[in-house]
Amino acid sequence: MKTDVPQRAPQRVPQRDQPRGRSPVAKREGRAAYLFLAPWFVGMAVITIGPILASLYLSFTDYSLLQPPEWLGLDNYQRMLDDERLHKALRVTFTYVLVSVPLQLAAALALALFLDRGVRGLAIYRSIYYLPSLLGGSVAIAILWRQIFGTEGLINQLLDLVGIQGEGWVSHPDYALGTLITLNVWTFGSPMVIFLAGLRQIPAMYYEAAEVDGAGTFTKFWRITVPLLTPIIFFNLVLQIIGSFQTFTQAFIVSGGTGGPADSTLFYTLYTYDRGFGSFEMGYASALAWVLLVIIAGFTAVNFLMAKRWVHYGD
Repeated sequence: MKTDVPQRAPQRVPQRDQPRGRSPVAKREGRAAYLFLAPWFVGMAVITIGPILASLYLSFTDYSLLQPPEWLGLDNYQRMLDDERLHKALRVTFTYVLVSVPLQLAAALALALFLDRGVRGLAIYRSIYYLPSLLGGSVAIAILWRQIFGTEGLINQLLDLVGIQGEGWVSHPDYALGTLITLNVWTFGSPMVIFLAGLRQIPAMYYEAAEVDGAGTFTKFWRITVPLLTPIIFFNLVLQIIGSFQTFTQAFIVSGGTGGPADSTLFYTLYTYDRGFGSFEMGYASALAWVLLVIIAGFTAVNFLMAKRWVHYGD
């Protein structure tokens, strides 16, 4: 016997919404946004990307600004291997970076710890200590620094008061670089403000718990402050290393643009400037600039790789 089985009505499959075109208002807003961004794009192409690509091309040429560039291939880079003055500039620059940056960060952290204790008039002190970072790279401060450490400068006048015969600090090959390192350490305002902001983010309950356990000042600093502040230390370290490699104005003014006595303040940037605008070897100067880029990129990459071992993000 055949039984009729009722059949279900076919279910309708909901169709996905078809993508709709942008509304006229959204299109007008998009065009307006691109219009306002156009000057930035033009500036990026003409002022930044264009010169970068041009310098890369010129680094493979012999170019004197007065004649068309002549292709040399890798000759400029091979020439660096036998350039003794370049090797001197590298030694001076590496010494400057490896000595001044740790001292600058140590001074910035020490002052930030002092100001974090709740000093009255903190905003005024913070502004005063930040001023050297704003003025440290200026020509006026570099000239002032040369006068302070000159033969008849303020330092020697103070030494005369106690019967000590001072040196011509900026003109002596053993001390000239030290004056520039001191200048860089003096411009600790920027990392100090960043350290201070980081210290304000550390919860007070950690220090209270440590005090209950009998921890002293040094233990709290080493076990609580430093680990929680490592991201800020890393940030300041990367920025200050990059900035120190690019130091130019101070060395140019203090040394009179010559690299100082016995090339004791011949920074890499100063030597690059001398090759490009002093000897009109723009091709070689461009190659030097690209090598400096590689050096800075290498230091930054090493910092990021090493950061995995000592930077703690609280996870």
